[in-house]
Amino acid sequence: MAEYRAYTVGFDGHFVGSRILTCSDDVEAIEKTRQFVESHEIELWSGDRFVSQLVPKPRQNSTR
Repeated sequence: MAEYRAYTVGFDGHFVGSRILTCSDDVEAIEKTRQFVESHEIELWSGDRFVSQLVPKPRQNSTR
């Protein structure tokens, strides 16, 4: 098992929060991190190794 950190990236590009995850591999860590993606990007790191950046889906405007 490896330790990962999921960093929430603020609108100004700075980290505004983080969560520690323990996962068996990068794939599991990315899947677990998806649940944290809301209105901010998340950067996933394992130690000093960048793993992935997860970006929120754009919201659909309903203009009818």
